[in-house]
Amino acid sequence: MKSSVVKKFLSSLAVLLCLFAFAAAQTFNRGPERSSQPSDGTPKILRDIGIDQRLNEPVPLDLAFRDESGETVQLSRYFKDKPVIIALVYYQCPLLCNQILGGLGSALRTLSFDVGKEFEVVTVSFDPRETPQIASEKKARYIEYYNREGAGEGWHFLTGDQASIDRLCEAIGFNYTFDEETNQFAHSAGIMVVTPQGKLARYFYGIEYPPKDLKFGLMEASENRIGSPVDRLILYCYHYDPMTGKYGVVVMRVMQVAGVVTVIAIIILLLALRRMSQRRISAEGTV
Repeated sequence: MKSSVVKKFLSSLAVLLCLFAFAAAQTFNRGPERSSQPSDGTPKILRDIGIDQRLNEPVPLDLAFRDESGETVQLSRYFKDKPVIIALVYYQCPLLCNQILGGLGSALRTLSFDVGKEFEVVTVSFDPRETPQIASEKKARYIEYYNREGAGEGWHFLTGDQASIDRLCEAIGFNYTFDEETNQFAHSAGIMVVTPQGKLARYFYGIEYPPKDLKFGLMEASENRIGSPVDRLILYCYHYDPMTGKYGVVVMRVMQVAGVVTVIAIIILLLALRRMSQRRISAEGTV
């Protein structure tokens, strides 16, 4: 009697376990279809955007775009003997791209370097629907804001076809996506500094770019061909952190510089004291 009761109990338990496993499997399989967000709560539209650093990798300078006048140009036109800042935006963006360009413009206004003289700026739209006319209007706005002579010759606003845009974004590591519901692009914010030879040197993230960091990035990308001796000395005390996209003080280098300056000051002081002593002896000898 007890044996039959135990068998029935075990049979019922086995059925319940099978039903539970089946229900759990169904719930698991339906999960991704019912949820539009990953497990960490990030909206699905944002999972594929971001900026992947490609430090020291080349930018394809053979790519063809159209400048703000409608002329077809290759990127190589802007890479000669100066470092280049690249900003990827789209000109009809309702918010973020204006903040990127505004932050860049504000940083450039405080630099002692001039656009077109010490470096170039190339702004590229990643929306293939945009035209040179739209680019020209955007350029006029920021050249007026920057308000330095000759800036129009050094700050360029480009548009292009999808193939060129894709190759450039892939080379730089710039990932974006298009949201059909809002008819807008989802993308990250940042700018890149590139060497005159077309290699990616520095990434700066966000919508505000500290002038100090931008200046150091341009100096390093130019292999210290721009900037004063004092600028180079200060740069020696800083180190670029790729993770944060910022420059930080290197304490050991500061101590080295301080030690050298101290030794030089002591030598100058000793020479001055020696000269004063010689003058005193000479004056006493003439009395």
